[in-house]
Formats: sequence, structure tokens, C-alpha cells
Amino acid sequence: MTSDKPVKPRIIVEPPGPKAREVIEKDQKLLMQSFARWYPLVVERAEDYLVWDVDGNMYIDLNAGIAVLNVGSSNPDVVKAAIEQLKKFTHYSLTDFYYEVAVRLAEKLVEIAPVEKPAKVFFTNSGAESIEASIKVSRYSTRRQYLIAFLGAFHGRTMGAVSLTASKPVQRKWFSPLLPSVIHVPYPYPYRCPFRAETPEECGEAIIGYIEEWIFGKMVDPAEVAAFIFEPIQGEGGYVVPPDNFFSKLEKLARQHGILLVSDEVQTGFCRTGRWFAIEHWGVKPDVVATAKAIAGGLPLGAVIGSEKVMTIEPGGHATTFGGNPVSAAAAIAVIDYMKRERLCERAARLGEKVLKRLNEAKEEIELIGDVRGKGLMIGVELVRDRRTKEPARKELAELLSRLFKKGYLFIAAGISVVRIAPPLTIAEEALDNAIEALIEELKRIDLERHRTS
Repeated sequence: MTSDKPVKPRIIVEPPGPKAREVIEKDQKLLMQSFARWYPLVVERAEDYLVWDVDGNMYIDLNAGIAVLNVGSSNPDVVKAAIEQLKKFTHYSLTDFYYEVAVRLAEKLVEIAPVEKPAKVFFTNSGAESIEASIKVSRYSTRRQYLIAFLGAFHGRTMGAVSLTASKPVQRKWFSPLLPSVIHVPYPYPYRCPFRAETPEECGEAIIGYIEEWIFGKMVDPAEVAAFIFEPIQGEGGYVVPPDNFFSKLEKLARQHGILLVSDEVQTGFCRTGRWFAIEHWGVKPDVVATAKAIAGGLPLGAVIGSEKVMTIEPGGHATTFGGNPVSAAAAIAVIDYMKRERLCERAARLGEKVLKRLNEAKEEIELIGDVRGKGLMIGVELVRDRRTKEPARKELAELLSRLFKKGYLFIAAGISVVRIAPPLTIAEEALDNAIEALIEELKRIDLERHRTS
């Protein structure tokens, strides 16, 4: 993939500039401040991996609008498909009538999804809606009530989804009572395994053992459990990659007890990890895949893709006015076709290996880096104040993101002290290289400053 676009940022006024500050002031007056922004970036326009603010600064995008813009901002193929559909019709409620563009998209999703065929699709508007639908599909098809989710998970903020979410207390604070019959168990986080384990594989085995002995042995009969709901790589929780043995063992446990596997691929889907869906790295076939984010190139859309035997909710049992919007569906078809043509899964895998190698080299000389992990272009760099104690480097992370923003690089964080690296999969290789070197340079500076003041 070649590009003649700039590969370095251009900062002409220190952000936030005067126009940005004006917008921010109005935002604080008019919008409910129930979400926290990373830094004062006020976007005016974006193209591929480049972002311009209202003061004319140009940035290199390393977060893709939170892993949404996998095919880049304002992808020409996506824009063309959306405009063509806009000229035909913008809405006609798929849950009440029919239209061809939704069927064509469903065919493509069934083709690429790692679920047992034949399979069916339910369209939603967002990741949280996809999780809500997955909960209902799981309970309805199994006639069981319990759901098992994982600590550190983020599945959304609507009432069902937030009942599964266990990433930060603020996401659940004052919203109880939440959905009943949800059980949380530890996630196999190799760098911070909640059990005594010498290796990542032992960590995975310990989690399975905990479920068998303590959850099924003392808390709930597995015959009452509808589904395990999980992110194959935890996103908001810290870009946590489980040990290689974990999902095969979880699958075996689930099949033994007739429990469904629901893979939340909202952030990990659509080539982000070097495969269409992250669960494919472990050769496991989930019963249900929940998607959103990158599916439609920035337009609101989500989908639940499941084997026909579990997608059984009767007419009237679940519906949505805007799910499967024809403009978003047309855009999603363009996204999938573009990804196939440009081989973005393979590109993400290749560039991800290169980035991981460079960051692991940097880890040898930067004490602030505790762990480097990821698959494809979903990479986390965990920062610690002390490698022995693994104390999270919260202040250093905040300072790092601020410095990089002012230099023109748009990184964000995950977990407690993890740098997320999730650029558009179309990013120019040289631009990505420059961004990683800028990250390493600032990490070295902060590391040196820490030692000088200690």
C-alpha cells in the first residue's frame, strides 16, 4: 500500500489553540460531561491516518477513533457507497420491512465470521446494542439465566452491557441494581496473573480451575449457565492478550456443559489483530460474535452473527428501529470489500510484528516499560514505576500522552497504565515508524527525568 500523504505531524500552534479552546468551553456548558476526554483535541477534518484540528494543526492518528477507522478516515470507497445509498433511501426500518443491501451485507458477514454455518445476523447500532442482543440470544436459545463474564472486561454502558463490564468502578457507580445472574471471574492476564503461576499457560489453567472448582463447584450449577461472554483480547481493560492455551480449555469446558461462547469482537474485529476476528488466533469457534466499531468505516452500525441453532428469538422478541440502516450497511459492504482487496488483515499482522519487535527492543533500555503485548495492530505497552513491584505508572502515562499530543501524535491509554497502539490499518508504514520512534523517545525522556528526581 503506497501513499503520498505526509508521514510526520505539523503543529503550527501549541494545542489547544484559540479556536479549540472556544469549542471546548461551549462543549462543557452544553454537553453532559459523562465522558472523559484524553486531551483537548478538537477535530475539524480527517483523511486516512491524518487528523486536522480547528486551529490548523495536523496529527498522525494512532487510535483510529477508538479502533473504529480501520480503513482510515473518510475512506473514498466508503464515502462513495454511502453517497450512492443516500440518493436511494436513508431509512425504512429493517425490522418491519425488507431491503437488499442488508441481505448482501449479511451474506458477507456470515462468510467471514468464525461461527458454525449455517449462520444468521441481527443488525444493531453499536457495540453495546450488539452485547444486549447477544445476552438475549444466549438466554432465549438456552433457556438458562446465568452469564459468566470476566474481570477487566468492557462490554458497553447500557444496563445489560454494563452488568457484564468490570473494567473501572466509575462505569458502574450508582447504577445498581444491574442485570441479575451475572458472575465475574478473573481473566488470564499473564503480566498480572491473579493466581500463583510461573508461566502464562499456568495462569490460563488456573482460571479454568477456578471456574470448575469455585464457580461450578460452590456457586452455580453449570446447567444454569447460558454463556461465557468475553473479549478475546481485552481492550479497555489494558489490551490484555490471554495465554495460548486458555480459549481451547474454555471451549472444552463450555461444550462439556452446553454453555454458549459469545466473543465480543467490537474492538478486535475487522482485521485489527491480523485476522478478521481475534478469536481465530486460537482456532476456537464461538456460537455468537458481537461486532460494531470498524464494521462500517465510522458510520453507526453493529451486528450479532451466530450459528442458526442459537439465533432463534421469535418474531417480536427483539427488534430495533435503526439497526441495519441502509446507508451504514452500504458502507459496511464497502469496508469488507476494501479490506479484502487491500489485504488489510495481512498488513496489520506484518506491521504489528514490526512494531512489537521494535518496542521489545526499547523495553531492554527503558525501565518504565513493564510489558509489551498484542496481535496485529492492537498493541499495548504497559508502563510501571518499578518492574519488581509492577506499580502502575499512572502519572507518567498521563504526561506521556500529553507530550505526544503536543508533538502531533494521537495515542490513548487503556487499563491503568497501558499505551494503546491501534492506528488505522491503512497508515503509511513510515508514518507508523515515526510515531513509534516518537513514543520511544518520550518514554526515554520521562524515564531519565524520573531517575534524576528520585
